[in-house]
Amino acid sequence: MGEERPTVATLARESERALGAERTRRCLDLVRWAPLTRRSAELAALAGLLIGTRELGTGWWERSRGGKLPPPDEVVWSSTAIEPWVDLTVLEMLAAWIADDSADARWGGAVGSVDLNSWQAEDRVRLPAGVKPGERLVVSFDAGGRLDAVVVRRADDGLGSNLDFSSLRYSRPAEAQWSWGSRPGSGRTRWRGGPRPVRGAGGPVLGRHAALLGAAPRGHRGADRRPVAAQGRGGRGHRAGRLDVAQRRVVRLVAGGVRAGGRRRAAARGAHGRHGRRHVSAAPAVGGR
Repeated sequence: MGEERPTVATLARESERALGAERTRRCLDLVRWAPLTRRSAELAALAGLLIGTRELGTGWWERSRGGKLPPPDEVVWSSTAIEPWVDLTVLEMLAAWIADDSADARWGGAVGSVDLNSWQAEDRVRLPAGVKPGERLVVSFDAGGRLDAVVVRRADDGLGSNLDFSSLRYSRPAEAQWSWGSRPGSGRTRWRGGPRPVRGAGGPVLGRHAALLGAAPRGHRGADRRPVAAQGRGGRGHRAGRLDVAQRRVVRLVAGGVRAGGRRRAAARGAHGRHGRRHVSAAPAVGGR
């Protein structure tokens, strides 16, 4: 991005220059709507989209992919989940698309894909017709990730291939996404007009932000979800130790298991009798039912 220490403001400014104001505004809305624990991943996806758009141009947003997938512009505005990327957010899916498209533009289309959880090198991809020994074929292993498969002649005079793991590489959008994704712990994420870093008594700020993310006060369920009261230090909305229904249920289960385990151990000690011989096996319970 041209800066040694890019910030969210840098990312937003550069994205507006590359993607345009409307697309950037929509992408930032998707970032803001993400849970706090996912915002770094959403910003990382935006960083990948920024670098990819610089490489491929804004026309990438307007073209359908392979004639089967809708244009990215349509996806980002409709927030449509598309197979097989339904486990990703919209921005993460688009970042994967642009990372792959950038890799194809730079190194050519991949002849196949491999799972690098297995480090077997031999004959992992089907060879296209007409290949010759010594030829290097591009293979995909991740969004924007590529490596080469070298065509070799086997002992039976047939052709095979060996993966060249030293050729492993990523497209620049993928590199940008991973690089930004590794930086959340290096500083605060500031939002203009939004929450600020909290020091000391931060109950009101945390309460308002929790309400924006859909939190509800203790005891409220279903459709009647009111915003969390923004109270001062020591107020109900700030008091430490508040647990929701699911957390309290887990605590009760664990506590019940610990108590039951204690009773069994006590019974086992009693079962040793006068001679100290143990007749009951008492393994401590973990988690109750």
